[in-house]
Amino acid sequence: MILVIEDSEDLNKMVREALEDASYKVDSSFTGMDGLAKLRQNTYELVLLDLMLPFTSGDRILKEFREFSDTPVIIISAKDMVTTKIDLLRLGADDYLTKPFDLGELLARVESIQRRVHKKEHALEKVTYEELTLVPTSKRAYVGKQEVILTPKEYLLLELLLVNKGQVFTKSSIYEKIWGEEFLGDDNAIKTHISNLRSKLKKAGAKQEYIETVWGLGYRLNTKQ
Repeated sequence: MILVIEDSEDLNKMVREALEDASYKVDSSFTGMDGLAKLRQNTYELVLLDLMLPFTSGDRILKEFREFSDTPVIIISAKDMVTTKIDLLRLGADDYLTKPFDLGELLARVESIQRRVHKKEHALEKVTYEELTLVPTSKRAYVGKQEVILTPKEYLLLELLLVNKGQVFTKSSIYEKIWGEEFLGDDNAIKTHISNLRSKLKKAGAKQEYIETVWGLGYRLNTKQ
């Protein structure tokens, strides 16, 4: 399902009808607060996001959304300054479409992102190492057949280490990749998440310690056991 967050009722309706005519399932939101609430409560394949929204701006929604989801986002805005586009792309947007736009172009961009996502999901249906299994499409983690209930950041942290077997990640690189912000030296959040992740894996029946601390450097997946 695609979520359209756009305060203009006419434009929201027009985009929704165009997407539904193309056989997509669509949900609509007309305010920033409602849009963010829906993003936290539901799972979507794609988000079309306006910037100028009541109560909560689109860029703030994007920043908060990227803290717990990597679902593709297409920004739809009347702002056409190059610097604005660059800022939003760096913040985590996947594409940027300037108003007014052609519905045919919008559908083409939606189809392009959908193809790319489906190709990626097919390539990463499962990530496994020893008794660990991650399912990127559903963000689920397992030790053997036992599901491990992880927070979004715990999952992303485990996925980062598992996909990049043996690679050492510094605390700063982990913070910037998982939290999406500049690392300023406070590693308490990272230590807490590492500790919680180790504890949850152990409680789920893991037979070995999968997260290795590389003293003075950072962390990596333990492949030596």
